[in-house]
Amino acid sequence: MPTLFDPISFGSIKAANRVVMAPLTRARAGKDAVPTPIMAEYYGQRASAGLIISEAVGISRQGLGWAYATGIWNEEQVKGWKTVTDAVHEKGGRIVCQLWHMGRMVHSSTTGEQPVAPSPSTAPGHIHTYEGKAPYEEARALRLDEIPGIIEDYARAARNAMKAGFDGVQIHSANGYLLDEFLRDGTNHRTDAYGGSVENRLRLLREVTEAVIKEVGAEHVGVRLSPNGEVQGTIDSNPEAVFIPAAKMLNDLGVAWLELRESNPSSTFTFGGATEQPKLSPEIRKVFTRPLVLNQEYTRDEALKAVADGRADAISFGRAYIANPDLVRRLKDDLPLQDDDMATWYGPIGAKGYTDYPFAK
Repeated sequence: MPTLFDPISFGSIKAANRVVMAPLTRARAGKDAVPTPIMAEYYGQRASAGLIISEAVGISRQGLGWAYATGIWNEEQVKGWKTVTDAVHEKGGRIVCQLWHMGRMVHSSTTGEQPVAPSPSTAPGHIHTYEGKAPYEEARALRLDEIPGIIEDYARAARNAMKAGFDGVQIHSANGYLLDEFLRDGTNHRTDAYGGSVENRLRLLREVTEAVIKEVGAEHVGVRLSPNGEVQGTIDSNPEAVFIPAAKMLNDLGVAWLELRESNPSSTFTFGGATEQPKLSPEIRKVFTRPLVLNQEYTRDEALKAVADGRADAISFGRAYIANPDLVRRLKDDLPLQDDDMATWYGPIGAKGYTDYPFAK
């Protein structure tokens, strides 16, 4: 069986190892959602990962309501991301762009409009705005005539990502954002073609994936799902009935890889913690035949074992990559991991807690 440090291909992407850098929102962009020069240094430092999945990147102003997060809907943003992808490629790395519409998880002070979702609802908790933390606002239901425009936003963002030099894209359909909100019955109460039955709730993910594949080719496309537990107030009453068909659908569409962020009874994930809903990766493994990437607080030993026994083809690490730019080496040589400073997770605060973590000697 392969090891965590053996090469793997994610569609057209040939990765040197199976250590994946998970998407991490760090909020170091400008107010125009254009990547800043320090981001090229940050990602370049982490280029030894087999594959870097970028921070979530907004496909449109409507879909990006997190202060100082990045977008990829205009030329300036494309140019900014090109400096990042160049930095990663110069060090032999591979990087894909995670395509993001936040759905109800935005704030009008950033987007200039009321949040949108499958159905009227309000997310719990608070969001980071330019004026500080603010409670989420009630989202309105998307009209049927608006949905084609959102699908086109995904296709344009995928096209822009390839123009920016990314090796591929990942469709973010997890963590309580727009596509996830359509999948789960806790947030999707529609009675039209996009709600009700599982087939209908899968429709938007299918149409977005088809549009992105048509734009950039299935060999460049991955998807992220969070199939169990509650995330940012989004949950499904019967996730097995939704996410196993979703994985089979994605397999049939030919996406190159699938990443699952799975919660467990002891999870400490910031936006969605412990759950008693079982992990679905063993069943998803039976219907998704291309590389399966698992995520959620894996230790070194757990990651080694998951790949060695065939439960996963690769493991993605999130928080461990904040403080350990050389994570692959630290895992391979069983070196101690450095602790991150939570106060510096989100910007805009420059290099501190971002690019100043030392490499192992």
